[in-house]
Amino acid sequence: MRSCGIVVEYNPFHNGHRYHAQKARELSNADVVVAVMSGNFLQRGEPAIIDKWARAKAALENGVDLVVELPFAWAVQSADYFAKGSIALLQALKCDALCFGTESENSFDYADYGSFFVKEKEAIDKLFHELPIGWSYPEKMAEVVSQLYPNAQNFPPNHILGLSYAKENALYEDPMEIFPLLRKDQGYHDESLIVDRFASATGVRQAVFADEDVSAFVPQTTLKELKDTQISWAAFWPYLNYQLRANSLTSLRGIYQMKEGLEHRLVEKEADNFTEFMQLISTKRYTQPRLQRLLTYVLLQVKEAEIKAEQANSMLHILGFTEKGQAYLNKKKKLFTLPVAAKIGQKEKEKHFLTYRADQVYQLAHPREQTIGRFPIRI
Repeated sequence: MRSCGIVVEYNPFHNGHRYHAQKARELSNADVVVAVMSGNFLQRGEPAIIDKWARAKAALENGVDLVVELPFAWAVQSADYFAKGSIALLQALKCDALCFGTESENSFDYADYGSFFVKEKEAIDKLFHELPIGWSYPEKMAEVVSQLYPNAQNFPPNHILGLSYAKENALYEDPMEIFPLLRKDQGYHDESLIVDRFASATGVRQAVFADEDVSAFVPQTTLKELKDTQISWAAFWPYLNYQLRANSLTSLRGIYQMKEGLEHRLVEKEADNFTEFMQLISTKRYTQPRLQRLLTYVLLQVKEAEIKAEQANSMLHILGFTEKGQAYLNKKKKLFTLPVAAKIGQKEKEKHFLTYRADQVYQLAHPREQTIGRFPIRI
């Protein structure tokens, strides 16, 4: 059974995501589409608008055959670490191909770039660290690649992530075949909604929070769930504010990624809500995604040792599958290079304690979400 892997968040699952799954199967000539999906907290440091089980169900009803959870220690990270964890899981699942969205309109050889990065890693790291401290990560990577690999042009978010996937994939002895897919219609951060065109997840979320109709842009499963649940940072602001006020500067300094005296900036600013707080602390140097990830670590009281421990104990937590997905598991699971977890029990909870903690905190805003003892969704 030929398989194509995709890395997703589905925040929430919309019609553009269905198109991605369909094209992944078509371009790669795959029998099975395997999705590695972030859990209840996402790469940009945000809680998912609907829980991971509902997002997995929507995916399985709309073109995906198998959904595996990306653990918190990899999911809430900058592009490089997010890609590292995602590609590791797809490799462990023995995927033959990889399909991801890109906003690079020019023909770009991602496989060639991956090979280049592996060969020139020392030069790339050297130039990266020579660039101004005040530059953001995307700005630095754009400059590094433009200088050392001139064929790379245009650096919108998905293209940066595509470069990260390519270089991680190239590190493996048997890399997956890469199939980049040009995004259609709305851009990654485009908030506008135009009927008969694909919307971005950002646009769908903004419309939902503004109580606008999104029925033309999402499948029925997503629409039904959004009517019952709409989780955002606003729900966690009281808990985050408590952590910032109750912890000493010394304690905050021990939080993962708390660098450059950021703990002082966080406790000195006072706000009535999360949106206002982000406006007060964000700068060109300290971008919103970076700060949101840091605040997620504060909310969950995450330490660096915990991140490393969970990363070292990765597993394949199956969130759901179709009949094809189940057949793939039965045929290939003996070849998988990571342990498979059909449900989370005490043993799995001890290995993925950060993911479990994230789920517990998420349940403060969404009590119906359940992880312990829950079996995969079957479609």
